[in-house]
Amino acid sequence: MQGSVSHRLSLRRALAGGLLALLAWMPAAQAQPTPADEMVLSMSNEVLNTIQADPALMAGDMPRLMNLVDAKIMPLINFPRMTASAVGPGWRQATPEQRQRLQDEFKILLVRTYAGALAQVQGMKVSTKPMRAPTDAKDVVVRTELRGPAAAEPLQLDYRLEQAPNSPKGWRIYNVNVMGVWLVETYRSQFAQEVNARGIDGLIATLTERNKATAQAAAAKN
Repeated sequence: MQGSVSHRLSLRRALAGGLLALLAWMPAAQAQPTPADEMVLSMSNEVLNTIQADPALMAGDMPRLMNLVDAKIMPLINFPRMTASAVGPGWRQATPEQRQRLQDEFKILLVRTYAGALAQVQGMKVSTKPMRAPTDAKDVVVRTELRGPAAAEPLQLDYRLEQAPNSPKGWRIYNVNVMGVWLVETYRSQFAQEVNARGIDGLIATLTERNKATAQAAAAKN
């Protein structure tokens, strides 16, 4: 009898240990992503507050604005997807090295474009418009407006986002609308012409030259 009881106790301990081991290997329940509009509003307010607390940023210091965009906004962007969409069919022709060069130059172009818009935010406050997507949507547009006392018209900055479990906030941006212009679509038509005329290396060279010229012009103003 005692042997039977001991056997049952040992069996229970073994089962309990196996269950605990199984639970330890099971993935933890995934946290719900932050609502996309809340993520964009939080990001926008953080950027605005940083600019409005820094006299150099308020004065339109482009290198500092670009560093701010790079630190606060770029980590939330799906940059490979954005670059591939902007390059269009030519992306499939590009080697891994060419794709990296395209991403590097396109990032500089995008950061400078966004920083140029932020140079106009003196005294502005950001708000989000009502979402038009279902609550369970995995691909959404978040529309924002920046309004200020000196601005006749609000500054429009909208974002296309996709749900991304690997993102800290659960979303990544893959297109940006700056004052009524979706950047990916705008650049796609320009890039396609360049690829058709000069190939992928020609597009890389054009982007590099454009970024250098813009940087030199900005440095001359300062």
